[in-house]
Amino acid sequence: MNPRPPCATFEPADRTPPAEPYVLRMYVTGMTSRSTRAVHNVRAICDEYLEGRYDLEVIDIYQQPALTKGEQIVAAPTLIKKLPLPMRRIIGDMSNRERVLLGLDLHDGPDDAE
Repeated sequence: MNPRPPCATFEPADRTPPAEPYVLRMYVTGMTSRSTRAVHNVRAICDEYLEGRYDLEVIDIYQQPALTKGEQIVAAPTLIKKLPLPMRRIIGDMSNRERVLLGLDLHDGPDDAE
């Protein structure tokens, strides 16, 4: 008689790999009310949807203009999603939550509730 191995030795079949981390860069112009609002809005969204798996770097283009080279920043505030691919850019104060979620690939749009 062969004893059955205990079920605890097997990994559950529905186990999913950890979600990919997000690498975000926010380009702002000083600590204006628009810049402050944009940073606050993005942090609130990230804390809600990406808790523990995002890195947000805030770059003041007045204080660190060299960091904008190659990024093609045409307006500020600008949020760039570096990872996961595809890279995306979102411009504005990030108050349009649906647009930010869509830009971060966290929401499919108004019809995703189906």
